[in-house]
Amino acid sequence: MDLVPAPLDAHRYGDGKSIALGPGTALTAGPGAEQAERWLRAELSAATGFRLAPGECGAADAVRLAVHPLVTEELGPEGYQIMVSPNGVDVFGGGPAGVFWGAQTLRQLLGPDAYRRAPLAGRSWQLPICQLQDAPRFAWRGLLLDVARHFLPKHEVLRYLDLMAAHKLNVLQLHLTDDQGWRMEIRRHPRLTEVGGWRERSMVGFRAGGRRDDRPHGGRYTQDDLREIVAYAAERQITVVPEIDIPGHTQAAIAAYPGLGNTDVVDTAALRPWTDWGVNPHVLNAEESTLRFFEEVLEEVLEVFPSTFVHLGGDECPKDEWRASPAAQARIRELGVAGEEGLQSWFVRHFDRWLAERGRRLIGWDEILEGGLPPGAAVSSWRGYAGGVTAARAGHDVVMCPEQQVYLDHRQADGEDEPIPVGFVRTVADVYRFEPVPPQLRDDPAAAARVIGAQANMWTEMADSARDVDYRLFPRLAAFAEVAWSRLPADPAERDLAGFERRLTAHLARLDALGVEYRPPTGPHPWQRWPGVVGRPLEGPPPAV
Repeated sequence: MDLVPAPLDAHRYGDGKSIALGPGTALTAGPGAEQAERWLRAELSAATGFRLAPGECGAADAVRLAVHPLVTEELGPEGYQIMVSPNGVDVFGGGPAGVFWGAQTLRQLLGPDAYRRAPLAGRSWQLPICQLQDAPRFAWRGLLLDVARHFLPKHEVLRYLDLMAAHKLNVLQLHLTDDQGWRMEIRRHPRLTEVGGWRERSMVGFRAGGRRDDRPHGGRYTQDDLREIVAYAAERQITVVPEIDIPGHTQAAIAAYPGLGNTDVVDTAALRPWTDWGVNPHVLNAEESTLRFFEEVLEEVLEVFPSTFVHLGGDECPKDEWRASPAAQARIRELGVAGEEGLQSWFVRHFDRWLAERGRRLIGWDEILEGGLPPGAAVSSWRGYAGGVTAARAGHDVVMCPEQQVYLDHRQADGEDEPIPVGFVRTVADVYRFEPVPPQLRDDPAAAARVIGAQANMWTEMADSARDVDYRLFPRLAAFAEVAWSRLPADPAERDLAGFERRLTAHLARLDALGVEYRPPTGPHPWQRWPGVVGRPLEGPPPAV
């Protein structure tokens, strides 16, 4: 049946027979299945032209959605069962999420034309007589979208939520702020988007190429835009986790409010949102007024985003300004912390407590381990597995997203045809071999259980449009989705790569119907190349796990 991601168990019956959906097909839902019913009716009605109105649930072609306690008990709230028989279609979920993921699989069973926005003439709609049982491996199956470096309009974010749902991914980490742009409206501090929301120009490729586009770039989301994104995601069983980067990656904020910076060593009034890529030397100061400023920012973030986790970055915070700043050195002595590393840890710990007091949890990049990890914090392990291993062994939750494995802005092949080559070569096969629980944890079940999931990260320094993001994400995101959802062998060498590649060939037809501009298996189309733009290639293969 060529399903992606692969289900736990799937069988066809009836010697290849199928049932047909038609203009009279009914779609009904029991308690807890209403969201899935709304979504499935909207998508399939558009593709087929059928009303799929509620009707007689006993009809031979009726589609019935329901939460079932036995599925809850056996497969958990995200698990589901599908039974297609001559008596119709039953989708049973362990909870609302399970029913929704079952509805996603049902759409796959109908073929690629089920992903179109309008019916095509001469199509018939067949479902194979079959039975499926499925449940995810990980609770956190994430995608990071960097909308700070290159802004994605709201409709594109909504489109990526649809694509995530089609692949059973359930966490969108929205990277809203960085040196190059601040994207979220903050009512009490409007200059964050008025000044920090756009830059004068952008670097094209990496700095070694010396190219600039000399075109202003910017954009922002109003709080109502973000509420809409959150609600749209929730209808698709996706949680949106906001990321507000502190204390590094903050030049756009400092440009808007110079008093946030280290004014005794830098003329912060002269700063503008950064037009380069890379690690920026300008970081926040550690004054009480700066803490209050970001508490006010986060109060508005919490109003918009109901997610338990709030990502506060914590990565790539150079300490040079703090070393040179008499005010920062005085602050270190006042607080009694161990130097500049201790100052960053104090900064992160403050907001860990602040969030915990409001019923939320801090998650940050693995640099928050330096100087001591706050007691309730979770870790996004990006610099390989080591940070995640350390955090898991110490009893902290971990999301594995190592740069060497699942940074999907990295190039997909060697050679000059890859547009703006970045980082390590990571093919579809490489992503399929990614294993979120590293060997170091497999003999420690308690620590291994702290790996709550995995995340693919899409940074946009080298992707200035949704077309570029599509190219870098797909089809590798389909491989990642199977790793995060399916119960694959822990040893990547034992995985059925050939079987996945066969199913992926069929899956590409679904992506075609959705209009996704993925990288073809044979290499980029001519219009997907960017000849002569220098990237940031790294020497040699990525380091071993």
